Amino acid sequence: MSTAEQVSDFFSAIPQRTHELFPGVIVAIIVAMTAQFLAEHYEAPAMLMALLLGIAVAFLGDEGKTVPGIGFAARTILRMGIAFLGVRISFDLMAGLGLEIVALVIGGVLATIGFGLLISRFFGHGWRFAFLTAGSVAICGASAAMAISAILPKDDKSEQRLIFTVLGVTVLSTVAMIAYPILVTRLGMDESAGGIFLGATIHDVAQVVGAGFSISENAGDTATLVKLIRVSMLAPVVLVAALLIRSYADAPEDGKRPPLLPFFVIGFLILATLNSLGLIPGVVADLMSQASRWMLLIAIAAVGMKTNLKRVLAVGGPAIALLITETLFIAGLILAGIYYFA
Repeated sequence: MSTAEQVSDFFSAIPQRTHELFPGVIVAIIVAMTAQFLAEHYEAPAMLMALLLGIAVAFLGDEGKTVPGIGFAARTILRMGIAFLGVRISFDLMAGLGLEIVALVIGGVLATIGFGLLISRFFGHGWRFAFLTAGSVAICGASAAMAISAILPKDDKSEQRLIFTVLGVTVLSTVAMIAYPILVTRLGMDESAGGIFLGATIHDVAQVVGAGFSISENAGDTATLVKLIRVSMLAPVVLVAALLIRSYADAPEDGKRPPLLPFFVIGFLILATLNSLGLIPGVVADLMSQASRWMLLIAIAAVGMKTNLKRVLAVGGPAIALLITETLFIAGLILAGIYYFA
C-alpha cells in the first residue's frame, strides 16, 4: 500500500473512530466536570472526587458502547495531559531558589525512589509497585503515578496497583495539606523554609498550593515553585526508567515492551524547553496548563471507571504501610536538609 493510500485510509477512518470513542469520552468528561464542581463547592481534592465518582460508575467500563472511549481517555488523554505539564516548567524561576535548595529537592526525589525500591521487599511487594508508589510520593502524586504506570510492563495487577496508588497518595496529600502547615508553625520555620518544606514533601500540586497559601502568600509562592522542581523531574525519571525497563526487565505477559521513548515524555521536554526559553506566550501557557489539568482529571475519571474495587482493596495493609513509610521518609529527609542548610 502506498503512502498516499495509507494517509487516505487514516482520514477516512476518523469519522468511524470518533463515533466509536464519543460515548465513553463524553461520560469521562461528565464525571470530571462533576468532580470539579464538588471540589469547588466542598473543598475536596478534584482528583480524588474524579476517581471515586469513576469507581461508582465502573459498570460503564465493563461493557457497552462506552468501553472504547473510556479506554481512550484512560490511556491517550492521560498521556497528552502529562505532556502538557511541561508548560508549567521554567528553569529561570527555579534558579532563583539557589543551587543548594534545588539540589536538596532533586536529591529528595531520587533518594525517595531509591528508598522505596530498597524497602519494598520487607512489605511483600516487588519493584513495579515500589517504583510506582515511591515515584508518585517523590514527584507529583497522581500525575506521576499515571505517567510511571504507562511505562511499566503490564500484567493482571497493573490497574489495581495504579488505582491504589492514586487513591493512597491523594488521601495522604490531603492529610499533609492540613497537618504540615501546623507542623511548620510548631517548628518555628520562617515563610521561606516553610514553603520549601511544603513544596518538597506534599504529593499533589493542588494540595501544595493550598497548604502554602494557608501560611502566607510568600510561603505559597515558594511552595509552588519548589513543587515545580519536583514536577520537572517527571520526564527524566520516566525516561531513564523506560530505558532501564526495556533493557533489563523481564518481558511483560503480553510480549509488548514499553516504547523506547514515550511520546508524552518527548512532549513534556519540548514544552518545558520552549517555556524556559520564553517562546510560549503567557496566555497560551496558561491555557495549556488548564488543559493539562482537565485532561488528567478526565483520565483519572476513566481509570476509575475501569476499576474493580474489590481487587484494589485486596492490595492490603502492607501496601498502605509502604506508602506511608515513603511519605515519612521524604518529609524527614527534606526537614533535615532544611535545617542543615539554614
